[in-house]
Amino acid sequence: MKLPVIRQFYQNQSPENLEKTLEVLESFCEFRGTSEEDLNVAGELITNICGALEVHANVQNGMSEKDALNSFAQKVLGSIDK
Repeated sequence: MKLPVIRQFYQNQSPENLEKTLEVLESFCEFRGTSEEDLNVAGELITNICGALEVHANVQNGMSEKDALNSFAQKVLGSIDK
């Protein structure tokens, strides 16, 4: 998870574009010949895209961009600590 990447995706892509990209990456990960390194890169991108989608949703619900980004980061870090 990289907040600058999530911010970039949020600011420059619509939720629809992010969802389409997410579908492609998930399909790519299901391919049998995908290497471990490719899976790691795709997984990082998927996490960042999901973060951008969550930021879009939170901003739409009235949260500031900064708070939405921090909220997602805390959610991810909280799940790692458990």
